[in-house]
Amino acid sequence: MTLVDKAGWQLYYDEQSGLALDFAGAKAPLDLTGHKPLLDKALAAMQTLEAGAVANPDEGRMVGHYWLRNPNLAPNPQIAAEIKQTQADIADFVRRIHTAEICAPCGQPFKNALVIGIGGSSLGPVFVAQALSNLQDKLHLYFIDNTDPDGMDRVFAQIGSGLAQTLVIVISKSGGTVETQNGLEETKALFAAQGLDFYAQAVRITQRGSAFDTAPGADKWLAAFPMWDWVGGRTSVLSAVGLLPLGLQGVDTEALLAGAAACDALGRAEVKDNPALLLALFWYQQTMGQGGSLMAVLPYKDRLELFAKYLQQLVMESLGKQYDLAGRQVKQGLAVIGNKGSSDQHSYVQQLVAGPDNAFVIFIEVLKDRESASPTVREDSTAGDYLQAFMLGTTRALADHGKSSMIISVPQVSAYYIGMLIALFERAVGYYADFVGINAYHQPAVEFGKKAANDIISLKNRALAYLAENAGDYFTPAALAVALQADEMQLWHILRHLAANHPQIHQADGQFACIN
Repeated sequence: MTLVDKAGWQLYYDEQSGLALDFAGAKAPLDLTGHKPLLDKALAAMQTLEAGAVANPDEGRMVGHYWLRNPNLAPNPQIAAEIKQTQADIADFVRRIHTAEICAPCGQPFKNALVIGIGGSSLGPVFVAQALSNLQDKLHLYFIDNTDPDGMDRVFAQIGSGLAQTLVIVISKSGGTVETQNGLEETKALFAAQGLDFYAQAVRITQRGSAFDTAPGADKWLAAFPMWDWVGGRTSVLSAVGLLPLGLQGVDTEALLAGAAACDALGRAEVKDNPALLLALFWYQQTMGQGGSLMAVLPYKDRLELFAKYLQQLVMESLGKQYDLAGRQVKQGLAVIGNKGSSDQHSYVQQLVAGPDNAFVIFIEVLKDRESASPTVREDSTAGDYLQAFMLGTTRALADHGKSSMIISVPQVSAYYIGMLIALFERAVGYYADFVGINAYHQPAVEFGKKAANDIISLKNRALAYLAENAGDYFTPAALAVALQADEMQLWHILRHLAANHPQIHQADGQFACIN
């Protein structure tokens, strides 16, 4: 369980778990000596964070997602007790659903669960649900993770006549997430249209005291589970956000937590024995501590296809920061792309190998191909042998062109190893943020777009009101912009959208009118 040099290449291997990090593809060896002050500082900062210090200074919050998989490490008995009680309550609720002790109002067992959430309230659960889904799933999971009406209709169509046996899980930490509220209202309308009592088969997950928790009729929900201000959305998959829907699906959530806890324990070790710290150092040596680099995450396993999408939020929302902790403008960030191998060899690997030197690659290898034995397909080899060969061949092609890569290997896809991968990257993000001196646990820029969206909705309503007041008269976007003292480009988009969706708004020759 240490980083060793083997004839010119560095390998971390934990024999007990089978987790391996192969740095042979790096352009330069990891420099543990030269970066020792940086590494020691990051280790100390992580220790302080886990002990309950305010690690998110902009919001005055502790950062405690690590306590979710080891409550005994929580900084006080109250937090530890809340975590344990919540996990026990979730396990009991899941058991009662699976045994039909809790049935749908129609008297039949629940067959489906519809999860309504966005960002951290969906990306992690969606990734894990797909990775661990099988024919023995106890409930089928569906997700509404956007405010796209057509997307909702597609999900509703898939559920179809099964709505009466569908448990709804609505997730919003603040209770004010607009996309989630929209999905909630659309779903309530569908239930009403079918004569079903929405609240009799709906569960909410939110922070206690939030607008969602204190709204009129909050006691009508079938059940409620808490979120905490010390767990950020992008690190919430091992809270109720993920444990409830994944447990309902049939995922072994105890193994998921155990894998994360085991990787956390490795991530507290000294430098050479610490996979998360070594991973963060690999990133740092590729980026030279500057923003603008591209990290391609390529899992050579179909079940891990959504891993890079999940990591996009975890990494980019955490590390994409304009200012450092000292208030200096730094423009930090690490862009994540990825899908799955070997499909990506036929898409953007061409640029990774032959294009600009702004990218490095992390391959995810799963040793076990499938549950059963594989037939020989050609050249005394199985399809899985070829999958590995394509991966190793790509690492060689990258090295031959002066590009950096590394391989993270796990023995198999299981709840335990998914938990390990989640914990590995969560902690690496924390270490890297300390290297470059930024707050990894807030996301102020996310609010900029939300505020601007509210302004657009206000402008849309003003435009509708103006057209209604002048019904029958046609206006160009330029004329409306003058009348409403608004941006013409935004009005052009708004008016075209209104004409496509509101029968009373007509478009003719680039002009728009309200026709009653």
